[in-house]
Amino acid sequence: MRTVFKITGADRLKFLHGLVSNDVPEQGLGYAALLSPQGKYLADFFQWQEADAIFVDVATDLAADLGRRLSMYKLRSDVAIADSGLRVSRGTGPAPEGAMADPRDPALGWRLYGTQDGDDGTDWDQLRVTHVVPESGIELIVGDSYILEMGFERLHGVDFRKGCFVGQEIVARMKHKTELKKGLMQVTVSQDVPVGTPITTQGKPAGTLFTQSGGKGLAYLRFDRATGPMQAAGAEVAAA
Repeated sequence: MRTVFKITGADRLKFLHGLVSNDVPEQGLGYAALLSPQGKYLADFFQWQEADAIFVDVATDLAADLGRRLSMYKLRSDVAIADSGLRVSRGTGPAPEGAMADPRDPALGWRLYGTQDGDDGTDWDQLRVTHVVPESGIELIVGDSYILEMGFERLHGVDFRKGCFVGQEIVARMKHKTELKKGLMQVTVSQDVPVGTPITTQGKPAGTLFTQSGGKGLAYLRFDRATGPMQAAGAEVAAA
């Protein structure tokens, strides 16, 4: 389920640009995240603008907290935040009129905003595993995940030229001053195991296995321990 916020007021662009990891595009959909001051993931969402408003499409499980946090940062800005009532349809087949391309990866198809939910039957887990795309509440963990480890630069979810946003200092340091030692990777899996199963190698912790489809999966791994055979419960795991 998705919730779509409508943000209005004269300060709406300045307000949102100062908070989130990517600017609202002038046309089409954008992808961004709100982070904690410590640079940890709080929510990811799609955003677009029309003549008098910005719209933010977020997982319903995250919507109440995102709305609360945005309202907290509003202070005296001329900004109003409300539920738009819009519903979300998505698919990978021919795009209907008015649909917008998913900005993360062309393979993820289109999204359409209107009065009805809809889905064209695409196997989204398979697509996400194939293209290494994390999902909120699964691979993306509130208060724990770092967006660069989750591939947000590759998925067009962070802009290092836009200036300050909440958590920006931590993100910039990870980009420019350190080498990532952990991250989301595609792996092969000999059998399905529960999402969140720990991965080990030679008895040492190596990471966590998440979404699986068709003998492959998404795993958050220590890169230095992902070079050989690994195990997750009864499954054999290897970097793809």
